[in-house]
Formats: sequence, structure tokens, C-alpha cells
Amino acid sequence: MVVNFSKMHGSGNDFVVIDLVTQAGTLSPTCVRDLADRHTGVGFDQLLTIEPPTIRTADFFYRIYNADGSESGQCGNGARCVAKFIFDKQLSPKSELVLQTRTGELTTQRTGSQTIKVNMGKPQLDPDAIPFLPQPGQQTPYTASFQNGSQYAFGVANLGNPHAVLLVESTHDLDVAGLAAEFRAQTHFESGVNVGFMALNSDTSITLRVSERGAGETLACGSGACAAVTVGRAMNLLSETVSVEMPGGAVTVTWPGPGQDLWLTGPAVRVFDGKIKINDRS
Repeated sequence: MVVNFSKMHGSGNDFVVIDLVTQAGTLSPTCVRDLADRHTGVGFDQLLTIEPPTIRTADFFYRIYNADGSESGQCGNGARCVAKFIFDKQLSPKSELVLQTRTGELTTQRTGSQTIKVNMGKPQLDPDAIPFLPQPGQQTPYTASFQNGSQYAFGVANLGNPHAVLLVESTHDLDVAGLAAEFRAQTHFESGVNVGFMALNSDTSITLRVSERGAGETLACGSGACAAVTVGRAMNLLSETVSVEMPGGAVTVTWPGPGQDLWLTGPAVRVFDGKIKINDRS
């Protein structure tokens, strides 16, 4: 089956977006993995499908597939790109949209031709909400030690998917893949975890690199940026509004504090449109 798609990115975090409201199609994990291959497929960090909502309060449902074929519960950069796609393709006349995901709802607002603001909801910091099982006797901020002798403080947050954020002096020349793998092996996150490495530039600016579960390190991670600011705020290191610099670009995160909604603002760019063959083989 051949369907139309758009290649998009948010701060370098790249996506294939497929409209399954006006056209039909079925995606298996194998199909997603084939399409994700950057040599023999299209290539992407995540594939996003836009579908009819299953609840009255939402305008659309959007599904998130990682490059390995697994599904994710949330993606801040993806939400911005989905909203941009809906605006560009005139699937809705609204400038504010409510998007439903596997783990909840979020509101998007169009603030410019290529800028989208997303209400990511209220961050969850309780270990049970991640879900995360600390070592006996460990208190937040937690500590992780590595074979190379380094030791980092870290915190955890859930923004629709689980994140651990490690505080490092610098993200330059950091072995993100190796450290993330070692961190995952020594900690217990029931649903896996996205691992972020955050360096403080000031109380209003951080540098961040993220290894996403199911995708590896990406040029940007929207929910990871939100988690980093959440953890930094919980450690009393950051102000209410923070610029998050990632390898693919910057986003702005605003969070007043516990019990309040968190907002993510950043770019959403449509690179090109095309047609793609999909199948439902497992």
C-alpha cells in the first residue's frame, strides 16, 4: 500500500509523519524498522501517525513509533511537528489543537509559521510515577557511578515517558551511548528510560544530550528537554524559563513548579513530502 507522508524535524529530531485520517494504512514493527533505515529506507528517529481521536476532548490521536519499531508514550518535538503538519495540510481550522497520545493529552498552539508551543502537562517526579526503583537507602538527587571512575548526580521525571537526567560538567566529548547503556544496566526502570546528560551554562541556560530508548542518541529530544528543566528546577539549579541547547538546536522550556503545567516552545519544520510503500508484515 502506498501512502503520502511528510519528512519533518524539530531541532534536528527527525520524523516521518503519516496522515491516517484521510488515508488508510497499517504499520507493523518490521515495517517501521525498514522505513527507519537511513540507507535503505527513508530514515527517521521516530515515525508519527495522525489518527482520529478516541476521546471527545481531543482533536486528533497521534501515535509514536521509535526507529526500532517500539511505541513511545510522548514526544515533545513530535507533537510540534504533528501540529505543524495538521496546520499545513489544513486538517483542522483551529490554531490550538488537543492531541491525544497513549499516555494522555496535550495542547499545542501555533505561535509562528514554524514555531509551535506545547503544553506538556504536569511533570511527575515521584519514582513510582516514572516508574523507577531506587537502590535501598537512596534519596533524591540520586547518584550513579561508572566504570571510568566518573560519578554523576541524577534525577528522574515522567513527561508521558520516563527520563533520567544526569548532571555533568560538560556534554562535549561525552560517550553518550556507552554511559547511557551502563546507566540502564545498573538502574531499574520498569518501562526502560530515556537518559539525558545536562550541563549548566547558567540558571537560564543548559546544554543537553539525550539517548532515547528505542532510538539511541538524537539531535534533540523535546520531552528530554522538559525532563532536564524539571530535574534542574527540583535541584534548585534553574529558573522558571530555560533555554535548552541540543546538538540540533534550541528549545525553550517554562515550568513554574510542582503542580503547574510545563510549556515547550520550539521549531517545527516540514522538509519535504513524498509517497511511501507500507505493509503490515510482522
